[in-house]
Amino acid sequence: MARISNGVITLLNLLTLILSIGAIGFALLFYVKIGSPCEASLRMPLLVVGGALMGVSMAGLLGACCRVSFFMWIYLITLFLLIFGLVIFTVFAIVVTNKGIGNVLSSETGMAINNHKLGDYSWWMQNYVINGEKWDRIKSCLVDMRLCAATNTVDQVVGKEFEDFYKPKISPIQSGCCKPPSYCGMQMQNSTSWNMPEKGPAVTEPDCKIWSNEQTELCFNCESCKMAALDNVRREWNILAIANTCLLISLTIIYSIGCCALRNNQAYGYTKYRNYYA
Repeated sequence: MARISNGVITLLNLLTLILSIGAIGFALLFYVKIGSPCEASLRMPLLVVGGALMGVSMAGLLGACCRVSFFMWIYLITLFLLIFGLVIFTVFAIVVTNKGIGNVLSSETGMAINNHKLGDYSWWMQNYVINGEKWDRIKSCLVDMRLCAATNTVDQVVGKEFEDFYKPKISPIQSGCCKPPSYCGMQMQNSTSWNMPEKGPAVTEPDCKIWSNEQTELCFNCESCKMAALDNVRREWNILAIANTCLLISLTIIYSIGCCALRNNQAYGYTKYRNYYA
């Protein structure tokens, strides 16, 4: 049993050590390569995660392979803190992405931003995603990734109405950011060029005036785009909460095996010490 638990911990930490080297390598690549602001934003998180994984992996390897109880204690304490942090983060992710809680928080804080539908999202999500400075970075990333380039195929479609094309062809975030809202009644020239009717927009919604035919602007500052981004973030965080739950189960199992390995190390040390003086 001693060999099994120590062997499992050794194998797992070898895998995480390889992952940490890969993460650090990508981070250094982003530092060397002059990339977009989106790529630059990945540098520090990758470097921190890679360095942390490498440190934990080395402690686990020294504790399991060399049977050094001190490093195994460090490994287990780090795992415990990680499990505790994941529990807190998972609960937090569920709370801030819950639609009902979003309605309550928004109504209590009065932060439903010019559109009652934004009240479906918690105040924290609104501030986290569509805060002025943060939204500028997100918009820059959307432009850099050519989000609206995929909609250019509309120019090759003949005999289709606006609604017939957009419903099956583009994602919700493209629908919110790459075209003006349909209720504005604008006249489509091509996929990313729309003309305002002579009488003005059909309704007096702010998004109708915000739309621009400039490819770096389009509807990226529209509330419809921000709502689509919020919905995308909420969906990804829900997936992340499920992934975290699976990770918590795995880490708890690894933590239990690590406790067995620590007991084996202590028993091995005691036996070695007793035989030395026998």
